[in-house]
Amino acid sequence: MKKKITILLLLVLCMVLMAACKKAEETFEDELVGEPQQEEEQVTYKFGYSCITMDNPYFIKLETSLRDAVEAEGHTLITKDAESNSQLQKEQIKELIDEGIDAIFLSPVDWMEITPAIDMLNEAGVKIINIDTQVQALDKVDAYVGSDNTNAGYLCGQDLLERLPEGGKIIIVECPNRNSINERIKGFEKAIAKNGFEVVARIDGKGDLDVALPEVEEVLKNNPDVVAIMCGNDPMALGAVVAANTVGVNDVIIYGIDGSPEVKEEIVKEGSKIVATVAQSIEEMGKEAVSVALKIMNDEKYESVTYLETFWIDKENVAEYGTDTWQ
Repeated sequence: MKKKITILLLLVLCMVLMAACKKAEETFEDELVGEPQQEEEQVTYKFGYSCITMDNPYFIKLETSLRDAVEAEGHTLITKDAESNSQLQKEQIKELIDEGIDAIFLSPVDWMEITPAIDMLNEAGVKIINIDTQVQALDKVDAYVGSDNTNAGYLCGQDLLERLPEGGKIIIVECPNRNSINERIKGFEKAIAKNGFEVVARIDGKGDLDVALPEVEEVLKNNPDVVAIMCGNDPMALGAVVAANTVGVNDVIIYGIDGSPEVKEEIVKEGSKIVATVAQSIEEMGKEAVSVALKIMNDEKYESVTYLETFWIDKENVAEYGTDTWQ
């Protein structure tokens, strides 16, 4: 009897020891494997883009570049078209703030009148990436990304000096409320200063073909001996071409800036009045602006001012860039 009890006790003890060993083994394996790691959830941002006007193909291309770069990183972009209306732009920026944007890509309709809207953005804690054309209150934005516009205008002035070293009458078609164009005109005037050129008219073309066209036409009627027309962007240059053709002024040199497909098509035409445009890569501008914005949002080191390269396009090299697309 005692022998049976002893055997039974030994069996129970063995079972307890085996269970303990199994438990220890499972615990050891768990420690080796560890708890399954949960993937860290990506932080997503909501960006706004306040555009000068979507009537200009340049800004349509810029919006596409921004959107592609933003969405490729898993974030969202809300675009507002200010329609070249400074007051509308302020109202739309208020809407973007109400929609909860974290940062904004801002191309101001008017580089001075945009300041109250910038103050609103600052108060709301929205990061500001000023893009393409500078605001006057540059110290109130987080970063600026744009082209070397002064150099773009300077290249046009240098070319005019080479073509017409004796000087002559010229028209300047500008847009005083847009600083990118102001810088282009400043660079142009610096290049031709004290070289026999007479500015017979300064036209505010508002960056628009339809605005520039009749104004240039009127000046050419009274000044058919004008030798050159410097335009602050490509749409105004296209307006100047139509005006010159309408009035019958054939011996005139016209410059644009942007590198638009329409102007490149004009450049390749035999006897074209538009002899050149100075371009920048809109796609690279959008990508760079998004890169800077994400560094700002992620508290990484970034450049507060970025100037992108501008390059000359004329009949000699236009084929390299193509006439059916932007750079």
